[in-house]
Parts: sequence; C-alpha cells; structure tokens
Amino acid sequence: MFPFAINPEKAVEELSRFNKKLAAGLKTFTEVGQIESGISAKEAVYREDKVTLYHYTPKVENPHRVPVLVVYALVNRPYMADLQEDRSMIKGLLDEGMDVYLVDWGYPDASDRYLTMDDYINVYLKHCVDYIREKHDIYRVNLLGICQGGTFSLCFTALHPDRVRNLVPMVTPVDFHTPDNLLSQWVRNVDVDLLVDTLGNIPGDLLNITFLSMNPYRLTGQKYLDMVDLLDDKVKLKNFLRMEKWIFDSPDQAGETFRQFAKDFFQKNGLIKGSVKIGDRRVDLANITMPVLNVFATKDHLVPPNASKALKQYVGSSDYNEFAFNGGHIGIYVSGRSQAEVPPTIANWLKERG
Repeated sequence: MFPFAINPEKAVEELSRFNKKLAAGLKTFTEVGQIESGISAKEAVYREDKVTLYHYTPKVENPHRVPVLVVYALVNRPYMADLQEDRSMIKGLLDEGMDVYLVDWGYPDASDRYLTMDDYINVYLKHCVDYIREKHDIYRVNLLGICQGGTFSLCFTALHPDRVRNLVPMVTPVDFHTPDNLLSQWVRNVDVDLLVDTLGNIPGDLLNITFLSMNPYRLTGQKYLDMVDLLDDKVKLKNFLRMEKWIFDSPDQAGETFRQFAKDFFQKNGLIKGSVKIGDRRVDLANITMPVLNVFATKDHLVPPNASKALKQYVGSSDYNEFAFNGGHIGIYVSGRSQAEVPPTIANWLKERG
C-alpha cells in the first residue's frame, strides 16, 4: 500500500507542463551565450611555470596601502570568488577600497607530477608575496586564504611571519579530525600511496565526484530538476550554468603535493600536532603572532565550523578574531547576504590594522 494516492489526471498534467518547459528551454539555451570565468578587470603581473599572479584593477583612486593577496585552493578554480557581477567577494573587496591580488595555480599536467608542497608554498607563493612587497615597497602583505588555500596560507605565515601583516583564513580546515568531518573520515581510509603511485597526478574529476558524493541527492539530481524552473529566464539560467562550469572545472592535482596533503593533514592531523614539515622546516602555528581574522561558515558541509575554529587554540596571536557567516561553503562567496556581510567585514578589519 502506498501512503498516498496518485491522481492520474494530475500526474499527466504535471508531466505535460514539465515537457513544455523542457521544450521551451531549448530556445533559451541557444540564447545564453558564452559563460564567463570571473568578471572583475585584472592583469597578469607575474608568471612562474603554470602559476599566475593577477592584480585586480582598483575601484578607488587611493586604495588601501597594504594589498590583499587571495590564495585559493588547488582543487577548484579561483573565479568562484569573482563569479558574477552581483556575486563576487573580489568585487566587494575592491568596492571597499582594497588593493587585491590573486594567485592562480593553473592546470597541472604530467610535468608537474613531482611538485611538492614545498614548491607551492616556499617557491610559488613566496615569489608572489615578494613580487607584491617589492612592487608596493612594503615589508608585509595581507593574506586571505580560502579553504585549502587557507591551510597553505597558515603554513606560509608560520614559516615566513616577517612577510605577513594580517592573516584571514576563510573556511579553512585546521583540525582535520573533528567528528563531523565526513571528508576527512573518507580520506583516512584511502591508501594514498597506492593511489598516487598508480595514477601519478590525481584527476580533478575523481576529486569532484568525491565532493558531489557528500551530498548526492541534492548535487547530482535535485538541482537539475530545479533547473527546469529556470529555463524561461535567460539570466537565471546563465547564472546556473556559470556555477556548473565552476563545479566541473577541476584541475588535476600534482601527485606529490596530494600525497603529502592527504597523509600529513587529513590522515595524521599534523597541522595541529606540529608534525608537518614543508621542505626542511616544521610548521609551528605558534609562529603566527600577527592579527588573525578567522572566517567560517556555520553550515559548511566540507569544512565544519569546529575544524576552522580550532585555530584559536594554536596560533600565537593576541589579536585573534572570528567571523561566523550563517551559510554554507559556497554560499559564503555567492549568496546575496554574503555580499553585504563578508567583504565589508574583512575590509574593515584590515583597515583597522592597516
């Protein structure tokens, strides 16, 4: 026995409406046009191998003297932070008078198989920071690290505290073994050495499937049914496709960097234990004595809030602050509320310490 009765006439009527929306949507798809990647004007100012440092065009005549360097994760493309005109953390920072740079890690290929975290942090990121320091004639920059890029920023700052004035980790994992960290529980049961030794670089599609599997019904089914209701609106459909483009624009991961990050951080929880070594130096979070603004999302399913909030226990800063955004891992960049809350909070906090 079914717990509810199906009305055949209503079912046929609903199916008919659904098919009409699909048919009408074919025309809308032809009118959408090119899906852009990032909307704020920027210039490539430094390149090294596949890494590019971008400088965004300031929105004010005299931007804040200490630039902000945005460090994104390796696993997705950084234009999530600059997705569209009304959903852009980068634009929000520029509107607040900040001078903004961003590291684009590019798309690793087989030649990058043996790149390590030492290469990414002590070479590429350090060279980008030094370029900004020299260009602006300053000793230290502001770092804003996002997700895995936040973890990289913590490591960089702990190793090079003389180069960082203020640190803003955003939805950044610190304690990788909190009970609610589903991704960590999965990774802890993976034979990482076998995976890397077999595949070399880790395919971006493999990681993307893993992330989607954390919320499979919503991310692989329901959202496409919901998309049907957008097919009569070209603007809304383009916004949906822009997000889809970002989700599936997943670079491969350099094998040795993936090996160390998965084993030392996810499996051994070495960041808070002080056992992570980058090159020949140990990462000690107590070396982070400059002001810290820890930004996290209260409904984050990828980086649970407790995984980020643990940072307070380990840094050496006497000026530690937190900003809890009421939203999810992606919503903190692209929701309407985030545009009004996140960039102004970060910019004002940095200006107060400028």
